[in-house]
Amino acid sequence: MVNSGFVPNNSNLKKTSGTPNLFFNTKDSLFFKRNAHNIAYKVTSTQLPAMVGGAFVDLYLTQGHMREPHWHPNAWELDVIVSGEAMVSIVDPDTRTLHNYKATAGQVVFIPMAWWHWIRPLSAKLHLHLFFNNDQFESAEGSDTLRLTPPEVFQAAYGVNSEKVAEAFSSITDSVVIGPPTKPANAHQHANDKVNHEISVNINHKPIDL
Repeated sequence: MVNSGFVPNNSNLKKTSGTPNLFFNTKDSLFFKRNAHNIAYKVTSTQLPAMVGGAFVDLYLTQGHMREPHWHPNAWELDVIVSGEAMVSIVDPDTRTLHNYKATAGQVVFIPMAWWHWIRPLSAKLHLHLFFNNDQFESAEGSDTLRLTPPEVFQAAYGVNSEKVAEAFSSITDSVVIGPPTKPANAHQHANDKVNHEISVNINHKPIDL
């Protein structure tokens, strides 16, 4: 978007055009949905063209789920805890240290632009408001980095077994955003089918699996 960014003087608003649209229902703009209780909505300048220089995400999480590790290459982020308790984890690339911030309702956590971070609920339910200083903020998801990087690269760079890496990441087939990924409904059935088809017989008192 050409005119995205911070505008200090409302120069993006044309007085001759009348009052711009200043209202929007966040529930009309889905950012990501894992299920009904783990979901995020967003408002950017796409929804409110007059809102140049800022964006908003309404995030709901339940215990056992999380906002996956990610970073925003073009925006900082301010996390405001509306209800519940959160653990916001941030990696400082300058000092190469991990910081974990436990925050409750009314507290905030600031994440500088392009810093690696993730959010976990410590309470049964968690509700956050996330603010960004770019009306078209971008997100680079950790799941995309893992699934799109060839396993051989991990082996060459870190000395890990490429086959084990491929197996470990095989279930990550798309952007996760809110994890963990939903397992296919028939995954358990496939496991049972495999067990049911295993046959063992005894020949001369020696067990042989078929």
